[in-house]
Amino acid sequence: MIGTIVNTAAIIAGTVIGTLLHRGIKEQYKQTLYNGLGLASLAIGLNATISNLPKSQYPVLFIIALAVGGVAGTAIDIDGRFKRAVNRRSKAADGKSLADGLATAILLYCIGPLSMLGPVVSALRGDNTFLFTNATLDFVSSTIFASTYGIGMVLAAPVLFCWQGLFYAVAQLSSTAISDALMAELLIVGGLLITGSGLSLLNLKDCKVLNLLPALLIPVVWFLFSS
Repeated sequence: MIGTIVNTAAIIAGTVIGTLLHRGIKEQYKQTLYNGLGLASLAIGLNATISNLPKSQYPVLFIIALAVGGVAGTAIDIDGRFKRAVNRRSKAADGKSLADGLATAILLYCIGPLSMLGPVVSALRGDNTFLFTNATLDFVSSTIFASTYGIGMVLAAPVLFCWQGLFYAVAQLSSTAISDALMAELLIVGGLLITGSGLSLLNLKDCKVLNLLPALLIPVVWFLFSS
């Protein structure tokens, strides 16, 4: 778990630094950093999806997952409930919604090849390289997010810890539970969710990505029944 602990600590440290630098970063520089982060999110998300599509055993599963998951998420109104719950507690100093920042950050931190494969490789091989690399990326991202949304962004750290801890625990209990085929399907869907977050960061389209989160459960259910 050392890799996950380092990754979590990196987010906390980046959030603290970003909060302290909040007033020292001019708005035009923040916008430039967000543009860069948005473009990076697009690149990471599209790379995860495109690189895993050839590995998919069920080429249309991700479409079904997005459709079914999106309908379920919209019916539950995950996006709206999350934003109302968080914004009831706090607002960023410049009036921007902390919920928007948290939603984007959590997806960027958690739904990606390094964050999902890292704990599995760590559990099975004792290699933390993926997680240490992810920690570096998350440190930079958390600093940028916190410079706008404030210390409340630290709430993303325990979410990441639980998320990676889940993958680590499952891999420890059963090395075959998370197959390469299932991981490929999760990364295809997850990559598209990150891409949607990138579009939001660039102010191109609010995809309400939180409403699409149930899509990640569809491949899991599919593989459980197909096995």
